[in-house]
Amino acid sequence: METPPTAENLFPNIPTGDADEPHRALFFVLGYLRLPELLAFRQVCRAFSDEISANETLWRHIIVEPPLSTRIRDDSLLWITSFARGNLKSLALLRCWRVTDASLLHVVDQNPYITKLCIPGCTALTADGVVRAVMRLAEHKGHLQCLRLNGVCSIKREHLNVLKSLLCKHRQQEAFHASFYSGWSSLALDSDDGRPIDVDICPKCKNVGMVFDCTREECRTMRNRWSPCRGCFICIERCEECGGCVDEDELGEDTACSHVLCAGCWLQLPKCDTCNRPCCKQDLNAQALSSAGFVCDQCRDSELL
Repeated sequence: METPPTAENLFPNIPTGDADEPHRALFFVLGYLRLPELLAFRQVCRAFSDEISANETLWRHIIVEPPLSTRIRDDSLLWITSFARGNLKSLALLRCWRVTDASLLHVVDQNPYITKLCIPGCTALTADGVVRAVMRLAEHKGHLQCLRLNGVCSIKREHLNVLKSLLCKHRQQEAFHASFYSGWSSLALDSDDGRPIDVDICPKCKNVGMVFDCTREECRTMRNRWSPCRGCFICIERCEECGGCVDEDELGEDTACSHVLCAGCWLQLPKCDTCNRPCCKQDLNAQALSSAGFVCDQCRDSELL
């Protein structure tokens, strides 16, 4: 029989205690704490535990992110969301690969006023389960406005059409929101970019996934192009730095990182002092960069041999 979820189970290395009554000013901090910190504060003393458990406003916006997300199971999720007492407004489960359809359905049944649901990377959830959850919210006359589900397995066109119809049922026709790869790679997984759903149907392969527009205006306006360069990761190569499409003649440019770069970014980015290959800014932050330049990992390793 499994042990009921508690803060002690999720944070076994944090000692519990009955400290003296904390200063009242510390209670104002509670509303600014992330979930791991909030759960840890419950173990400090009885006053914090009572206040955090009783104050449902602290639990209206729940974000479960790594590394805590790897410990969250169905029973843990139900225990955490129970503190909202049916008033949960937004739920973000980031890479919670142990959470299943059953617990998600139970959460939406208990919290019919959820307006934002982010479940990227929750690989144990199914497309059918997500559709059922959104339908339950619609049946309760909820107002779900934002759904993030990149990484949920086996989403088909039929699932996406149902989800779009449910989310856009009470929304006015909105202007098209372009989605750029360069912007997406720097956004948090639970961020809101104005679109009701983060995935779409790729116009090239017709599969459901993350679909991006080109950052270059001449591509979006179809100037000097035979076909639009809007598509998913697989169909269109994107420059890691600017998010623009990369032509076939640019794919041969070697880089010091594992990402693809367009010719313009290839010329502008800093080069390795040894091999003269550029590195994108994302990977460059992890390199030993100085005012004199940097040496890429591959060249550094070869020098050690």
